[in-house]
Amino acid sequence: MNPKSLLPVLLVFSVLTGWLRAETPEVIPLWANGAPGFEARRNEPEQAKDWWVKNIHNPSLTVFLPPAGKANGCAVVVAPGGGFRELVFNAEGKQVADFLNPLGVTVFVLKYRLPNEAHSPYSLDNVREDAYRALRLVRSRAAEFHVDPNRVGMLGFSAGGAVVMMVAFEPGDGDPKAADPIDRLNGRPNFQLMVYPGGNPPRKIPANAPPAFLVCANDDEYGCDKVTLELLEKFRDAKVSVEAHFIAQGKHAFNMGDRSTFAAIKGWPQRMADWLDDRGLLKPAQ
Repeated sequence: MNPKSLLPVLLVFSVLTGWLRAETPEVIPLWANGAPGFEARRNEPEQAKDWWVKNIHNPSLTVFLPPAGKANGCAVVVAPGGGFRELVFNAEGKQVADFLNPLGVTVFVLKYRLPNEAHSPYSLDNVREDAYRALRLVRSRAAEFHVDPNRVGMLGFSAGGAVVMMVAFEPGDGDPKAADPIDRLNGRPNFQLMVYPGGNPPRKIPANAPPAFLVCANDDEYGCDKVTLELLEKFRDAKVSVEAHFIAQGKHAFNMGDRSTFAAIKGWPQRMADWLDDRGLLKPAQ
């Protein structure tokens, strides 16, 4: 075959390969050698089907970058829901990035360990460990991803809202003597976003807690509306900046609103964008 006749084929292959490489998000394990105490399980494959991912033994961050030149320094670590049995990775992870990336926000979707999965060896302490590590890891690579380490927030859906609460109300100070420099960094988010959050709010929210955005449906069948209301009252008692939206109808797990027939549910992501904009988080970092 004439080598010149191969050139168009090779060119197309090169372009497609580059496109696939650009379109495939980077996955960063939280720990290079596996989660502490469970290193031997890091190579066990995840299970994924339809809307869920489970069997997570090597917790990680999947990185979704804004369009080239669009990054404004704001980053959001997303904790999908799933009752600590599975993770709603696409509808409460990737679709968040689809919405926030065009606004200039860099999105990191967290795959955390699942204590409620059958035969799970994990506890909520391991989930907390994953959340702290995720925020510290983002800050450790802030320059690489064009992120301002002081503009790193956390968004949680349902059980993911409980994950946010695990790290947002504590100082999050790292260990200055830690052998791993990542563990020396702060693990508290600079702002928090909770969508039909589950879990148990703390007895008292500290006055220096990060500002918060809350949203749920008033007819949530799992009682997350009550959790949201309790959080709102405690934020107000602590005089912490908070915005809350109670939507009349929508039930639980409306995700990013695209499947709902209700206009208010479909529009809730824009309320979140407005809140981010009002906080100055969508403006380019100085």
